[in-house]
Amino acid sequence: MSIFTGSGVAIITPMKANGEIDYPAFDKIIEQQIAGGTDAIIVCGTTGEASTQSHEEHLETVKHCIEVVNHRIPVIAGTGSNSTETAIYLSKEAEKYGADGVLLVSPYYNKATQNGLYMHFKATADAINIPVILYNVPSRTGCNILPATVVRLAKDCKNIVAIKEASGNINQIAQLAALANGCIDIYSGNDDHIVPILSLGGKGVISVLANVAPKQTHDICQLFFDGKVKEACAEQLRAEDLVAALFCEVNPIPVKKAMELMGMCENGIRLPLTEMEPANVEKLKKAMQEYGIL
Repeated sequence: MSIFTGSGVAIITPMKANGEIDYPAFDKIIEQQIAGGTDAIIVCGTTGEASTQSHEEHLETVKHCIEVVNHRIPVIAGTGSNSTETAIYLSKEAEKYGADGVLLVSPYYNKATQNGLYMHFKATADAINIPVILYNVPSRTGCNILPATVVRLAKDCKNIVAIKEASGNINQIAQLAALANGCIDIYSGNDDHIVPILSLGGKGVISVLANVAPKQTHDICQLFFDGKVKEACAEQLRAEDLVAALFCEVNPIPVKKAMELMGMCENGIRLPLTEMEPANVEKLKKAMQEYGIL
């Protein structure tokens, strides 16, 4: 059984202007997501700026999210690292807190071989009992989890149940779907590929767009599941300009600015991420207005 189907939000970690985590704003955002029909929350992933947090902050953010959600929808904790030991530690702690699963990004910077990726993910998965979602994002990590490696992991580790595919390579994802033959769930890791990946048998999306448009992102998936493929496609295409604006600078700079524009939080962000360029802010505002969320 899938951890979730539909739209899982890769939720931001709201921060004050001084960079401190803003937990009251976080609570408000979590409630907005649940009310909007979001099907799962992925906390402390790329969009949640886990890479700028200490281990203590990271785990406190995960714990806080789990407590606020209180079993209403699944919470999946980002616990990946380029250190296998660290990934195991963070994953064990998330399991103790009651996470419904973990998201494990491939070990960045190290540029591991396929065998190294296999051993890293297997060691981490074997250390916990909750479900694991692999996260393939070569543009950030410098390495690509190939379909054969994904299927090998799914078959050898009973709790490796899904992959967030953000390679942007539809051909590779199709190859994975064919090779896997249902042994692993596939989630789109790119908001402009939701419907294409659903058409390959995908279970949903782990979404940046859902931060600002939770209901609409959920609806893209639900329309597809209900057999209304043309309507799902129309909603996907309607969001195209907004998605482009949300990625006109490196994630999560634009989505945090968008959330500020919507009055959900301050625009606190930590170096090396920086304030959005003024011209891109105007582009983002225009896209949000045209989409009807500003």
